[in-house]
Amino acid sequence: MADHSTVITDTSQLVDWVAAGAKPKPDWRIGTEHEKILFHRGDFSPVAYDSADGVGAMLGALCTHIGDKARPIMEKGHIIGLKDGEGGSVTLEPGGQLELSGAPLVNLHQTCAETGRHLKHMRAVTAALGLGMLGIGFQPKWGRDDIPWMPKGRYKIMRNYMPKVGRFGLDMMLRSCTVQVNLDYSDEVDMRRKFRTSLALQPVATALFANSPFRDGKPSGLLSTRAEVWTDTDNARCGVPACVFDPGFGYAQWIDYILDVPMYFLHRGDDYVDVAGHSFRDYLASRLAGFEGMPPNMADFEDHITTAFPEVRLKQFIEMRGADSGPWANICALPALWVGILYDEDALAEAEALCAHISADDVMNARLSVATDGLNGQLAGEDVYQLAARLVEIATSGLRRRGICDDGGNDETGFLQPLKTIIETRRTPAEVMLDLYRQDWDGDIDQVFTANQY
Repeated sequence: MADHSTVITDTSQLVDWVAAGAKPKPDWRIGTEHEKILFHRGDFSPVAYDSADGVGAMLGALCTHIGDKARPIMEKGHIIGLKDGEGGSVTLEPGGQLELSGAPLVNLHQTCAETGRHLKHMRAVTAALGLGMLGIGFQPKWGRDDIPWMPKGRYKIMRNYMPKVGRFGLDMMLRSCTVQVNLDYSDEVDMRRKFRTSLALQPVATALFANSPFRDGKPSGLLSTRAEVWTDTDNARCGVPACVFDPGFGYAQWIDYILDVPMYFLHRGDDYVDVAGHSFRDYLASRLAGFEGMPPNMADFEDHITTAFPEVRLKQFIEMRGADSGPWANICALPALWVGILYDEDALAEAEALCAHISADDVMNARLSVATDGLNGQLAGEDVYQLAARLVEIATSGLRRRGICDDGGNDETGFLQPLKTIIETRRTPAEVMLDLYRQDWDGDIDQVFTANQY
């Protein structure tokens, strides 16, 4: 595998890089990521970086709390994250949202234990600083202008570029939160099957996990405000890559897509160089102004591929990106859903058959439908609720066949219980929250923070 300094002279090197992610089934792992919104418990206000009870202080305290195995991640004298010593990392999003990028783990029992360990550390540190953590898909109360920016060089470049290419890019950066799972593939054919199936069915996951019905202190008219934001962030790098639905889709077609995604920056030493709007294809062809005759290296490409934001993304693993962040149990339910579907051969075949008729245009049209109506939305002329119920059944059977039990003899199907409750009640977390807001909370938006904090 090429190292970061390897000069790229041909696109075949990029194809080989993606292909190098393939692993035999015994080596498949589960990597879970989740974000949460920090707030001051006293007045529910956003948290700045530099204050004594701010994000920087909190990250420093988290390093100390975890102990000697923790390693801070620094940028120009600022702590912007940390390695947790257990294979995971804590990173900082533009508006101070905090993300756990979990270690690649063997099973869902380990995944949920990791989530619990992280949130236990975070509770101790945030409580000492008078901070809380909100598990929701979109900041419910505070506007863009109320939220402090975090001191990361790449975010300054993105901040300047986003308003040029979409209405909601700054909302995505400052106010949105997600939970994701990263999964493996065995070869190009397996990658194709998993990518197409998960991309076709991603709106169903968006509906099941819809948990962001507020914006600017009141109901937004949506069940997933986060999902609507992604429909107009930057269509050149977001949404549904149509190439994934081509019968011959493979590593090379994916690289072709990535090469045409506009760049944001080049990382040089401690600095970020603004090249926003230029394609990586131009850079590779020595057409990038100011960098003529200076070919990119693998580090440049690996930075660039992290700035493509489709609903499902391929790096050296496949990322499911369509779900709102939510309650503690949902952080485990999201990987359970996709592991049950994609890591069992019979389940994958059933899911493929379920979505065989779904096109890229169908998925694009469904994105706003499920953002607005959740399980009452439509995907390719079908009720999303019916698709969701079937998917949860498929995932349950897939996890049961995996047969991986904890010390108490419980298999992984228990992690799907939040989704089974949603199917039984036909009510998403967003709808439950809206009813509370209108009835028990009497329209008090601050109750969202107290009811949804970890």
